[in-house]
Amino acid sequence: MNNRSELAPGNAQPVIETRGLTKVYDSSSASAPAVNRVDLKVRSGEFVAIMGASGSGKSTLLYLIAGLATPTSGEVLINGVPISSLPDAARAHLRNTRIGFVFQRFNLLGFLSAKNNIESPRLLGWRQERPPRSVDDLLAAVGLEKKNLRRVNELSAGEQQRVAIARALINNPDILLADEPTGNLDSKNAAAVLDLILRLKSDLGLTTLMVTHNPDVALRADRVVEMKDGMILRELTPDQMASAAGGSILRVAGHSPR
Repeated sequence: MNNRSELAPGNAQPVIETRGLTKVYDSSSASAPAVNRVDLKVRSGEFVAIMGASGSGKSTLLYLIAGLATPTSGEVLINGVPISSLPDAARAHLRNTRIGFVFQRFNLLGFLSAKNNIESPRLLGWRQERPPRSVDDLLAAVGLEKKNLRRVNELSAGEQQRVAIARALINNPDILLADEPTGNLDSKNAAAVLDLILRLKSDLGLTTLMVTHNPDVALRADRVVEMKDGMILRELTPDQMASAAGGSILRVAGHSPR
């Protein structure tokens, strides 16, 4: 387990913070912002679920936080560092050393083995800032040690997502960002992947931010953020969400991110 004393829960500084974060994809039209003046703070070790209907800005917000998209205005801070204004190389370095990202559609290299996919950041020239995790340990953590040499296009969807999770952790990150990691899975595999993410979060002390349409996922989060029209509509605890009979957050549908 990492030494994360600088990120201890008692530290008042949030691990993730957005200030007035806005993203407009087409400034020449009258289209609404995909993300509109979002202020959000996520504490160390917290698991926050982001929910909302398709087109509400959930995935765009996640990509902005990851530094994979550039905001039109506003700022993203990781451990107090404003990343949006960093040079591209510095932003990529911070992302590669502090953040693990799990994509909905896996983004794996089908012709490579599970093991090679997990270590692909190293093969592509990634340079670690701290000791990386063992590929064998990660394979064991996601239950694929016996399939380490299988090409990923020979694995089930659930197994492929587990490979993607292990790959996201190879750089020994503090933060795990996941965009609908159960969205392409059946209910059994979705439950298994969620259990895996929660176990890894607990074991590794990860701060976790997950976009999801699945209320069962959100009910296991520490906090639920509901988005609408690019803005945060409300924040709920899982207990508040469960007791909100007929609440809109329990009826979100669709799987096409904005």
